[in-house]
Order: sequence, then structure tokens, then C-alpha cells
Amino acid sequence: MHILADGRKVTVHEFAEKLKVSQATIRQDLTSLENSGFLKRVHGGALLDETDDISHRMGVNYEEKLKIAKTAVQYVEDGETILIESGSINALFALEVVKKRKNVTVITLNAFIARQIAKQAENHVILLGGIFQPESECVVGNLVKECLKVLNFSKAFIGVDGFTEHTGFTGRDMMRADINATIGKISPNTFVLTDSSKFGKINLSKYFDVEDVDHIITDRNISQVYLDYLRTTNVDVVIPE
Repeated sequence: MHILADGRKVTVHEFAEKLKVSQATIRQDLTSLENSGFLKRVHGGALLDETDDISHRMGVNYEEKLKIAKTAVQYVEDGETILIESGSINALFALEVVKKRKNVTVITLNAFIARQIAKQAENHVILLGGIFQPESECVVGNLVKECLKVLNFSKAFIGVDGFTEHTGFTGRDMMRADINATIGKISPNTFVLTDSSKFGKINLSKYFDVEDVDHIITDRNISQVYLDYLRTTNVDVVIPE
């Protein structure tokens, strides 16, 4: 996934040389990754599938995002009901949840995430209804908020597009922002899963303030300025080893 991150096509031959394994092994691995929605197979090789927003973004900073996802799983217990919003880290997190936890009920706003984890028989998936956004595969709108009124969950895991001290957590999409603001208000325990590149960025729409978040799980590249600021608040900042 790191090799594919620059967006160009990479051939099976190139993969085999870089990773020092056979081309047959590469072909098997590419097929597995394609079936999981990470990439797109093309003649002679593979590339990140830019037609699917989440699939494409999962390949960017993949190693750090996977560490965040695996760390977040430690906060989920067998048998819990949790809400997983959207975003590339949340997609990786959802896959880790169904691998490592039993009888978890996952409520999600994202069809991509629902498709991936619904294949796991031991877990239950609730995909909320609403206006479907094809690129991100999210559902948004008032119907989503009506659904949230009748569902109970113990933890919510949300992805963001930006954060500064003055703007709080922000996102590119106004309709998604409206849903996330609602989730932040009703969730008993709110987690933000984000890589460090989002700190210092300001996007169009506000999600919520840092005071509305219980835990932030990010990577070791977060700037010391933001780390120091967050640690002056009541939020629990977690950085994977």
C-alpha cells in the first residue's frame, strides 16, 4: 500500500522486485487486497482505486492509519454496540473490530464500511438510512438523525478533516458535519480517529469542539504544539507505539 501511495500504476514485476517475493505471491496478495477494497487490479499490476474515496485514502499513510485502527480496537469489548462514522481510518478500524471482537453490533453511516464488515458472521451491522453520497458512500440528512434518536450505542468513532485550537474539529462536507455534530452530542463516549496531517488544517464546516471529545487517537507525527495544547484539555490523547 505504501508503494502504491503516489497514485501511479505499479506492475507485478515491480512489486516482486521491491518486496523480494515471487510474482505468484504478489498476484495472490493483490487479489486479496482488491477483494478487501484497498486497490484496483489492472492489466499487469495494480493502482489505488480513485473512484472510491475511502479506498483511495486508505492507501495514504497506510502504516500509521493501521496503527491507529489497531489501537482503537483496544477500547471495544465483546458484545458492545458501537457507532463507526466514516473515513479511511474508520474503515480500517471496522475491519480490525470484526477480526478481534465477538458479537459486536456496528452502527454505521457508510456503505463501504458496512459491506466490508457484513461478511463477518459473528457481528451485526446496522446501516443507517438517508441521502446517499456516491463518492464517500456516506448517508446524510434528517433521516439519519431520526434513526440516531431510536438507537443506543456505547461509543462513537468519528473521522475528521481538520483541527485547530480556534475552529475545533472540522470537515469538508456540510451535511456530514451536521450528522457528526449530532453524534457528538448524544454519544456517551466519543473517539476521534485521525492521522497527524489533519492538525493545523481548517475545513468548511465545524463538527464539534475538543471539549465534546473523550479520546483522540493519532500518530506520532503530531506536532508538539498541538500535543501540548490537547494535553491541557480533558481529552485523552493516545499515540500508538
